[in-house]
Amino acid sequence: MARRVLIAIPVLFGITIINFLIIKLAPGNPVDMFIDPNTPKELLDARKALLGLNDPFFIQYYKWLSNLLQGQLGYSFSSYAPVKDMIGERLGPTLLLASSSLVFGLMIAIPVGIISALKQNTKFDYIMTGLSFIGTSIPQFFLGLGLIYVFAVQLKVLPTGGMTTLGGPGGAWDRISHLILPVFVLGIVVAGKKVRYVRASMLDVLKQDYLRTAESKGLHRFIVTNKHALRNALIPIITVVGMEIPLLLGGSVLIEQIFQWPGIGQLTIQSILSRDYPTLMGLNLVAALIVLVTNLLTDMFYSAADPRITYS
Repeated sequence: MARRVLIAIPVLFGITIINFLIIKLAPGNPVDMFIDPNTPKELLDARKALLGLNDPFFIQYYKWLSNLLQGQLGYSFSSYAPVKDMIGERLGPTLLLASSSLVFGLMIAIPVGIISALKQNTKFDYIMTGLSFIGTSIPQFFLGLGLIYVFAVQLKVLPTGGMTTLGGPGGAWDRISHLILPVFVLGIVVAGKKVRYVRASMLDVLKQDYLRTAESKGLHRFIVTNKHALRNALIPIITVVGMEIPLLLGGSVLIEQIFQWPGIGQLTIQSILSRDYPTLMGLNLVAALIVLVTNLLTDMFYSAADPRITYS
């Protein structure tokens, strides 16, 4: 495992170089976005020089990397606030939204997938498989806007967006009520994709001879399914769940815009529109760290699910 952590370090720096290059190749720059186009060229050049935009690519990357090694991510070109503080304020809400959606989706996918495998080729199996395709195929923005129209505009039982009610009493229920719709949208997509993975993995394990032997010895079907079959079916499930976490963070960008959720998704859109290079680099770094940490945790869960897997 220590070797994997050491390998992740150069991978992380390689990702930052690629991200920095892609951002620099994008058309436009922050000065053009915030200064009147009628401003004299001399003032524009002076502003670009002050921000370091006239420096060669590797000089700009070296300055950014030097700040990173000192624990700093620079300052936003648009708000002049420390990028570290801006991301810190937005990261918590995004992690709350993504983790809640993942738990909600798995709470649906795992039991439904197990039951579909046990009841293969029955009406329940066909219905659940069809619903999983619908959950995967329906566009998130369409589902989100539809739920807002029904539950917020027509029924007025849930808020249209945000994380808390402005001027409201606050509290746990206020936060939960704002979470329900975005979590449902993201969770349905997760459940739709994972039901089929759980079902396929369970079907593969249920065909094994050792499970037939366990049942023939008198073990209850519930114990055979949940203690023996499920644990051996966890390896591919852990893999797809580990892959889902980065996808959830990417999908939350759109959902946060629709529901006005104050997370890194909204900050990402704002930074792209304003060509805020330091903030974009900070966001890309956080995303890369989350992917690398997720991969390491997935390897650890492999060992926990199957003791035969070691990384010595």
